[in-house]
Amino acid sequence: MAALESAVARRGQVAGCIVHSDHGPQFRSRKFVSVAARHGLVGSMGRVGATGDNAAMESFFALLQKNVLDRRTWRTRHELRIAIVTWIERTCHVEARFPESVKEMPAAAWSTWPRR
Repeated sequence: MAALESAVARRGQVAGCIVHSDHGPQFRSRKFVSVAARHGLVGSMGRVGATGDNAAMESFFALLQKNVLDRRTWRTRHELRIAIVTWIERTCHVEARFPESVKEMPAAAWSTWPRR
């Protein structure tokens, strides 16, 4: 529940956001459902055995493992948490940093756009 509460605290107004999960018992627990409902979150679970349903998250966690977790040994959980949040903000939220003109750019032009 701490991760869900932390995400809500960081994002602020989350009512109506969809929380997609697998069928793990932690996501079906009364406590999780209660916290989600208190914040106005909408629960979503994929079908059992639907591999395509989890593909995006599996890819995300594989990249997180490769680019953060396996890079070094972390002295504290706090240090690791900061590294994970930093990686997510730099990697997954890149789109928000580009001007609208870049977002509308054709794929051919995007492939030659200068990277940092």
